[in-house]
Amino acid sequence: MHKVMIIDDEPIIVEGLRRSVAWDKFGCEVVACAYNGAEGRQLIIEHRPDIIFLDICMPEMDGLSMVAALKSEYSDMQIAVLTGFRDFEYAKTAINLGVCRFLLKPSNMDEIEEAIAFMVSRIHENSNPEDGGRLNENKDSEKPVSEASWNEKETHEEAAGNFIVRKALEYMGEHYNEKLMLAEVSEKIYVSQWHLSKLLNKETGQNFSELLNGIRIRKAQDLLKNPSYRIADVADMVGFGEVNHFSKVFKKINGLSPNEFRNKIS
Repeated sequence: MHKVMIIDDEPIIVEGLRRSVAWDKFGCEVVACAYNGAEGRQLIIEHRPDIIFLDICMPEMDGLSMVAALKSEYSDMQIAVLTGFRDFEYAKTAINLGVCRFLLKPSNMDEIEEAIAFMVSRIHENSNPEDGGRLNENKDSEKPVSEASWNEKETHEEAAGNFIVRKALEYMGEHYNEKLMLAEVSEKIYVSQWHLSKLLNKETGQNFSELLNGIRIRKAQDLLKNPSYRIADVADMVGFGEVNHFSKVFKKINGLSPNEFRNKIS
């Protein structure tokens, strides 16, 4: 049986989907339901569902980041968005990230069942153990469809990874002056620490600490233009707790100490 999860902050929607759909007709069963993004993320890790119905407009949740995280970390997971948010660009982004269906509330049963049937067909297409999901390439009539599906999967996975890295860097750019850890950033964008670390290295060629230090030092360069700030003040303002460490990192990146940099630009 294919495992299904429903994530929506409206209990009536969750129960309606869980009870009214003839899941066994599609070879599916609902294994878990969640009512917010944090709970949903935890249950996804626990149950590893094949199919998710997800409301991306829940309170305190960045729906597109959630979609990107799922498609980046679990590329074979099939996602149908169920939402009352009517915005074409939002829907376009979600589909580019790999969402199978973007269903507007209220959706009728025909739309929901069509989405389920489509996602199940995608699961079957990806489940050939001999060739990693491609259809039998000896069947000439099926090969173009298989190649298109495989390329689409890779495109969605790449788009999702790029989205996650961009969101991570945005968050780091907003919170660089805090005691920021990889665990906090990964939690905010719904991916594991290991996966975020891998994506950052792949997309930028740098690890989390190097990227964070780079952001902090660039901010420090601007602050050093103001002669009223002491070096220790600048170090503290950009998130370095210890001025000697700040000076060491600054010189490693710029080839100059903070004082030398200040003298050069003054």
